[in-house]
Amino acid sequence: MPKIIETSTSGRGFSNITREVEREVTGTGLCHLFLQHTSASLILCENASPEVRVDLETLVSRIAPDGDPAYRHDDEGPDDMAAHFRTLVSGHDLTIPMQDGRLLLGTWQGIYLWEHRAHPHRRRVVITQVPESN
Repeated sequence: MPKIIETSTSGRGFSNITREVEREVTGTGLCHLFLQHTSASLILCENASPEVRVDLETLVSRIAPDGDPAYRHDDEGPDDMAAHFRTLVSGHDLTIPMQDGRLLLGTWQGIYLWEHRAHPHRRRVVITQVPESN
């Protein structure tokens, strides 16, 4: 049965949700995470150096700037279309192996919810566990 975790963001930026996901994981198999939103992303990212996430934001702002006059969709403000594109290129789901109730992440990997909107939002992540088949 899927579980849902909710997290609040403070606007554009990254929230490390690794611990929240780990609390929900049981058994051995695969853990699938699905973000129920179109203007934020789920990513596996370097968890030791915050500069990596700063650089990611810098790079994506170059390819999807807020308020570009070419955008037609701006129903929720100048960051609206840029946020949708950022989600498209960075993704809305992850699949991570798990064993004995723990995620098999690498030493420097963390699970991040990447908020693409300028203002705070409440975000929902669906966690589905697929047990190992015998």
